[in-house]
Amino acid sequence: MSDADPKSKRPSQMPPPSKAEPDPQTLEDERWMDLALVHARSGRPSPNPHVGAVIVKNNELVATGHHERAGGEHAETAAVRAAGERAAGGTLYVTLEPCNHHGRTPPCTDAIIASKVVRVVIGCLDPNPHVDGGGIAELEKAGIKVTLGVREAQCRTQILPWSKHVTTGLPYVSLKLALSLDGRIATRSGASKWVTGPDARAKVHHLRSRSDAVAVGIGTAVADDPHLTVRDAPGDSPLRVVFDTNLRLVPGSRLAQTAREIPTLVVCGPEAGEGPEEALANLGVECVRIPLSTEGRLDVVAALRMLAQRGVVTMLVEGGAELAGSFLAQRLADELHAFIAPILLGPRGRPGAVDWAGPDTPQQAPRIRTPSWELVGEDAYVHGQIVYPE
Repeated sequence: MSDADPKSKRPSQMPPPSKAEPDPQTLEDERWMDLALVHARSGRPSPNPHVGAVIVKNNELVATGHHERAGGEHAETAAVRAAGERAAGGTLYVTLEPCNHHGRTPPCTDAIIASKVVRVVIGCLDPNPHVDGGGIAELEKAGIKVTLGVREAQCRTQILPWSKHVTTGLPYVSLKLALSLDGRIATRSGASKWVTGPDARAKVHHLRSRSDAVAVGIGTAVADDPHLTVRDAPGDSPLRVVFDTNLRLVPGSRLAQTAREIPTLVVCGPEAGEGPEEALANLGVECVRIPLSTEGRLDVVAALRMLAQRGVVTMLVEGGAELAGSFLAQRLADELHAFIAPILLGPRGRPGAVDWAGPDTPQQAPRIRTPSWELVGEDAYVHGQIVYPE
């Protein structure tokens, strides 16, 4: 074979493969789905999922919608209503598969079909067993073209808490930790106010405002006498939950004294005293008895199922160390929010934001998948989903 033969060229001499140009329709779909995701973050729809929708016609925005409150109109219906007759011939973008069943509201598929849109672009399938593909089938049956999976990963992330709730019967649990550089949560005298600064505390209030419930163990409730309300951020205060095996919460505590204004629930063991329960109930505190684990602690899974049945989709656990350890040991925590203050509390400070046996090796340790780091005032804040190695 001669050197002039083009087949003799080495790989390094071959022209690079041509890159396929992005499909213009795909780019347009992603652009409008991004906008639907922005609108999905609005509202407080729990125990329903966050959903956003936009209607587009001739590459121009016609209307937007989101699910504002449980029992209110869904995102698709809100967008269709806002668009009116202009929806006809357009495309609907929605982050979650439209429902096709009767709940508090009529099926969204009915409103979409009646709007005369010709195409529906869906971010992800609905994990709810009552829907899961049924909405798409109904739309296609009506002759509407359906495209599925645009920005699917982002749309699935948007509904993670609700997805866990609807498929497992458990709330989505976030752990909040506040600790010093040397891993302490209080000084040697037990003082913990305040390990972190005001900006970090405001961020915690924001986390509370996004949660259906905020929980603490009885040790934290007694030591800190917290309000557990939303004060330094906009939004409503969530249900307050105290894990209190033997009903040690006193009637004079802030939680008990404000229970008629902010719903407060105490999870206790089956042998907790009747007298303390009556005293708390007279102040508006609800006490719910659940079984104990083999270690003599409250059965955390039973507590979570009870809370989920009451409509708690998201719960923020703020302390103490033993309660946080129970959630980690049983792989029940889904997110971690850790605030690390630039202070040293010393070897006699209260150790460990989490009290549990822990892993045998670093490789077995639960960790944050793709952690996000930021400065909040003078404190470091790291947060993200928790993954548990096999």
